[in-house]
Amino acid sequence: MARPPTNRIAPALAGLAPVAEPEACDEMYESLARLHSNYYKHKYPRPRDTSFSGLTLEEYKLILSTDALGELKDMNKGLWKKLQEKFAARSPEEKQKVWAQSLSRPRT
Repeated sequence: MARPPTNRIAPALAGLAPVAEPEACDEMYESLARLHSNYYKHKYPRPRDTSFSGLTLEEYKLILSTDALGELKDMNKGLWKKLQEKFAARSPEEKQKVWAQSLSRPRT
């Protein structure tokens, strides 16, 4: 169902640039306005909000957060690399602090 053009754009641009097809310009404007106002989202609602992976928006935000990405990066490291980073302290005081922390943690 086509709506009649409203001729809003062509007169507004009349002093700036020549508009060859004012009807086409107005039709394109109306189309963009419908997209911007989510006209089609409300006209054709989805029965469920899904994605390819089946995750929700909140789950995507959680996964892509900086903290979660840091944890993933740590999970991908090997045991040897983790130990090297853990005990590679600069000063003797830092080494002692790291050792004390590792000894005070209960083993799981």
